[in-house]
Amino acid sequence: MTYCVAITMDAGLVFCSDSRTNAGVDQVSTYGKMYHYSVRGERDFIVLSAGNLATTQAVVSQIKRDIRDNAATSLKTLPDIAEAASYLGEISRQEQDKHVSVGGPNGGTSFEASFIIGGQVAGDKPRLAMVYPQGNHITTSKDTPYLQIGESKYGKPILDRILSAGTTLENAARCALVSMDSTMRSNLTVGPPIELGIYPADSFALTRFRFDDDDDYLRALKKAWDKYLIEAFDRLPSLNWSDSVSHDEQG
Repeated sequence: MTYCVAITMDAGLVFCSDSRTNAGVDQVSTYGKMYHYSVRGERDFIVLSAGNLATTQAVVSQIKRDIRDNAATSLKTLPDIAEAASYLGEISRQEQDKHVSVGGPNGGTSFEASFIIGGQVAGDKPRLAMVYPQGNHITTSKDTPYLQIGESKYGKPILDRILSAGTTLENAARCALVSMDSTMRSNLTVGPPIELGIYPADSFALTRFRFDDDDDYLRALKKAWDKYLIEAFDRLPSLNWSDSVSHDEQG
């Protein structure tokens, strides 16, 4: 399983992904799920992936070949994030169809993959899009300034409570890491190394971090989050039992 999240604010973009591809009793496998392409001062694209590993690897390989071979349509030529998302979706559909035609429809194997692509092209604002396995895509909205793929449910509440257009890049980055921690806490198939990317608007430069399981900052963040959650819970208004009316008394 995978968890990836990307956040858009006035200040820029934040990307966060885990690296676990398999977690069993005897084996844990990891593989990076964040990819970056940049032309200094002109364009920056960041791609997060989730789903069938063979499909995601094939899609990323095709994107790299198109760039290397100066294809007419590639991340070097597309005018905006929306066009880039459509291009990514088309490649994903083609690769899924290839796997199905070779392996056949039986066996219960899903070759579906989903992606988040974000970044900025000169003359436009930083933007995000999520590409579904079917190839279509959606973008963020004023009320939901983030996109998730993979195991999304556990990390969603903190995003809904904290994020807004005015959130700083640092706070958005911390929020993404807490969202990731909440997911790892509830689903052991999501795990480190954790990759974090911070893109300030109009910078055309991505700052990347990698956090292993024993990383001091990641451990401190997890410890502090657990502590403050308990403290916040203890400060909740007390339930006044004396004002309650039992079911028997009502009846």
